[in-house]
Amino acid sequence: MDLSSLQAFVKVVQTGSFTRAADALQTHKARLSRVVSELERELGVRLLERSTRSLSLTEAGREFFERAHAILGSVDEARQAMQRIRGEPQGTLRLTCGVEFGLVAVGGWIAEYLATYPQVQVEADYTNRVVDIVHEGFDLAVRVGPLADSSLAARRLGALDYGLYASAAYLRRQGRPDSPAELVQHAQVVYAGAAPQGQWMLTRGDDSHRVKLQPRLRVNTSLAAREALQRGLGIGLLPRRVAEPDGQRALLQRVLPDWAAPEVPVHAVFASARYLTPKVRAFIDLAAQQFGGPV
Repeated sequence: MDLSSLQAFVKVVQTGSFTRAADALQTHKARLSRVVSELERELGVRLLERSTRSLSLTEAGREFFERAHAILGSVDEARQAMQRIRGEPQGTLRLTCGVEFGLVAVGGWIAEYLATYPQVQVEADYTNRVVDIVHEGFDLAVRVGPLADSSLAARRLGALDYGLYASAAYLRRQGRPDSPAELVQHAQVVYAGAAPQGQWMLTRGDDSHRVKLQPRLRVNTSLAAREALQRGLGIGLLPRRVAEPDGQRALLQRVLPDWAAPEVPVHAVFASARYLTPKVRAFIDLAAQQFGGPV
């Protein structure tokens, strides 16, 4: 039994497939199947129940997976310790983030990271599910919104702040509201992520106002909301990072600029602050610098 066999078995379990594990390890499906079979013969127990459509762990396989995962984690910690001594970011950084924020911000961070550190590679998984970064083998996750309680470490990168926007054509046609109370007289384009309980909560200093929504259009991504607003379909609440993208001509105008919605925090989440490798620390530092606080 060697570390490569343990790594192969753990990757098969994490991906749920010999094919996906082979792709991740850049090897052949038949080789991984042979490695797992040899492990089972050596241990004298069946580790996986195989069918044509799925894999599942046996009771013995579950215990072996936990121990193998811990062993590989200890080896990785030793490797990380040596990397910290050397101090140069290198190796493959595996990160995960939401699809929308990945397109809006994380993709740019990755490009800057790769340009800055020639010895690193990145595997980025854009998904809207909450990934178990420890069991699925990720170095870190970028998460938008309040964090759930967990044993993971986190660093705040910045925050998204929100404003009301509309196209110049819509404002010429329908007029510009002078107060939040007048928003009910306008067509509303609602991005669901900015409208908990079907309302907009707007603040200006110590003042606050709840806008009860009756949207002309409701969508589930801020990018779709931005496109609808650019087409003149109404007034909407968007993150400024989405409504006013860097380096692009502004197609939307700010409405009621003194009023805003509560900002939303963005964090980098990782397994342990104690054992951060240079590649992870460098990406987090770069992301925090690129974010630069609320935008």
